[in-house]
Amino acid sequence: MTNQLQHAVLAGTELSPFGRLVTADATGRTLADVPVDTLLTTTLQAKVLVLRGYRALDKADLETYCRAAGELAEWEFGTIMDLVVQDDPKNYLFDSGDVPFHWDGAWSARAPRYFLFQCVQGCEPGAGGETVFCDSAQVYREAPDDLRALWASATVTYRTDRLAHYGGTMTHPLLATSPVTGETTIRYAEPLDPAIYRNPLFLTVDGLTAEEAVRVMDDLSVRLHDPRYCYSHAWETGDIVVAENHALLHGRNRFTGPTARHMQRIQII
Repeated sequence: MTNQLQHAVLAGTELSPFGRLVTADATGRTLADVPVDTLLTTTLQAKVLVLRGYRALDKADLETYCRAAGELAEWEFGTIMDLVVQDDPKNYLFDSGDVPFHWDGAWSARAPRYFLFQCVQGCEPGAGGETVFCDSAQVYREAPDDLRALWASATVTYRTDRLAHYGGTMTHPLLATSPVTGETTIRYAEPLDPAIYRNPLFLTVDGLTAEEAVRVMDDLSVRLHDPRYCYSHAWETGDIVVAENHALLHGRNRFTGPTARHMQRIQII
């Protein structure tokens, strides 16, 4: 057990099929009232940690709070990204459609261990826009041996135009090992059809025959979305959600109603 896993954890309500909801025990609590080591240890245990009833921090205080946990990912916009639907976006992250599964920091030299969302403005009930998390470590554990052998041989190259804060070409093995837990995880970003998505993502699979590559991609498009492995979070104003970024893949359901949702995201390396 790592030192991090030895810290205290936050008690709360277990979500299904994974995750934990923690509600503030008194009014006036803020995220700063939660020790950052406790926050991350609970997240590592639960995979997704949802805090409700805690007042969010302003950007400067949020950055200071998260820096106590480690280095932060830096982008041209700084450490905190505002996620809102734009009127004429160049990238699908900022339109009202769905966001397929991916992992944060795929285009960076070092992927974050965790990412944190603050929900400045939530969604109306039934309006869509839920963030969906897939426990890829559990997917791997329950997959048949022959499929896991194909995954172990596969390397995926991704290509997309740099129209947002990321882009270019990158290559990753399909399987990875969590540096914190030692779990085998699936590192996969789903391809994006140019007929549907702005700033599409193309991929090729090496290490397999053409038939094996098709089998792997077709299977992942179903297996990763199996409800047994996915937690879908409907956003309420004030929600703070922290997610583990090695075992989990995440994406977003399309909006079916008003798109006024406003999120702030920060990544801890």
